[in-house]
Amino acid sequence: MENTRNVLDFFQKIVKEEPDVSAAVAAIRTLMNILENFGDGETLRGLSEELRKATEEMKKAECSITSVQSGCELFQRFITLTSLEQSNFKDCKEIMKKRGEIFLRKLQEARPKIARLGAPFILDGHKILTHSKSRVVLQTLVEAAVISKKRFHVFITESHPDLSGVAMRDELLKHSIGSTLILDSAMGYVMESVDLVLVGAEGVVESGGIINKIGTYTMALCAKEMHKPFYVLAESFKFVRLYPLNQRDLPQELKFSSTIIESNHSNLLDQHPQVDYTPPGYLTLLFTDLGILTPSAVSDELIKLYL
Repeated sequence: MENTRNVLDFFQKIVKEEPDVSAAVAAIRTLMNILENFGDGETLRGLSEELRKATEEMKKAECSITSVQSGCELFQRFITLTSLEQSNFKDCKEIMKKRGEIFLRKLQEARPKIARLGAPFILDGHKILTHSKSRVVLQTLVEAAVISKKRFHVFITESHPDLSGVAMRDELLKHSIGSTLILDSAMGYVMESVDLVLVGAEGVVESGGIINKIGTYTMALCAKEMHKPFYVLAESFKFVRLYPLNQRDLPQELKFSSTIIESNHSNLLDQHPQVDYTPPGYLTLLFTDLGILTPSAVSDELIKLYL
């Protein structure tokens, strides 16, 4: 790629033309493109800097910045695990490309694995509450309804301000899964009648808590108060090295788009954050491609990923 603008265009093209591909996977494919086209006469330091610049550029897009950050960090960690042992850059680059291809294959296998783990927790007659649109939650619901032939009903929040819950409901209708679209403010009203809550995550932090679409924390509070299981479905490439203690600890770049930050850098109090942080104490289980985890087990798995 000739410049950072090309990086952003390449990334956004994938996001726009392939709606089933997550932002993290699109970002990793963009980094792979840079790796494949990087000159053989360059250096590892130069490549590392190019990948870092590309990651920062992709954060300017209107997408899940948390998953872009975590996916890119894990990708760069994975491809450099053994590459530095080689005597010249060309050999290093070839090994990095092969490792990058392996990493991408693992990512493609993640969502079906999670769906198979989560589907048995959905039983006939269940009423399920979910928030916003999540590809992995959708695949899990389809796995339970279409493959396992279970009958259940899904309540979906509209998920303001982008109304992503509407898109989620449209997807469920395609698979003839019964669903009801509800106001975000109605989640407390509906909570007493549901059997469990299923949500995705834009990021899973070191404490075992999650960063996800604004309103997730409110839903988790309601579920905890009414003693409803709160299950999170998330791929391991969304495990991010952050340890927030509260909402204020979330970096601004994760809570607001780059456009909002640049135009309101002196005062963000009038802007609504795109995500919130849900502490681990409100989560029951996390379904990942690494297995079914308790929130307390996340830190161990995250350490393994970065070792």
